[in-house]
Amino acid sequence: VQLQASGGGLVQAGGSLRLSCSASGRTFSTYGMGWFRQAPGKEREFVAAIRWSGGNTYYADSVKGRFTISRDNGKNTVYLQMNSLKPEDTAMYYCAATSQHRPPEVLIRVQSWSYWGQGTQVTVSS
Repeated sequence: VQLQASGGGLVQAGGSLRLSCSASGRTFSTYGMGWFRQAPGKEREFVAAIRWSGGNTYYADSVKGRFTISRDNGKNTVYLQMNSLKPEDTAMYYCAATSQHRPPEVLIRVQSWSYWGQGTQVTVSS
């Protein structure tokens, strides 16, 4: 699976952005998908994940209620709608994919994901 993230940019605090991640391969619909982010000098951290069917979603506490992950298996694309953005959301955002079905407490780990996109920068100004 090859992943291509897009949609990042510069936005003022309180604004919104929608990230997209396009995947190659005919088996996209069988993969769990996720978003992580990494700020300068910090470790990569979990943001959100969605099961292959789209029926289950998981969020980091820091983004719960503000971010929404969704997917369109017909378009091989996963989205991250980000609302009420804060300066602390500033980071490089990466999409990831896994063929393994893992419990939520394992999905939050970077090591649980097999495929990664190249990242898209999100900058939130105060």
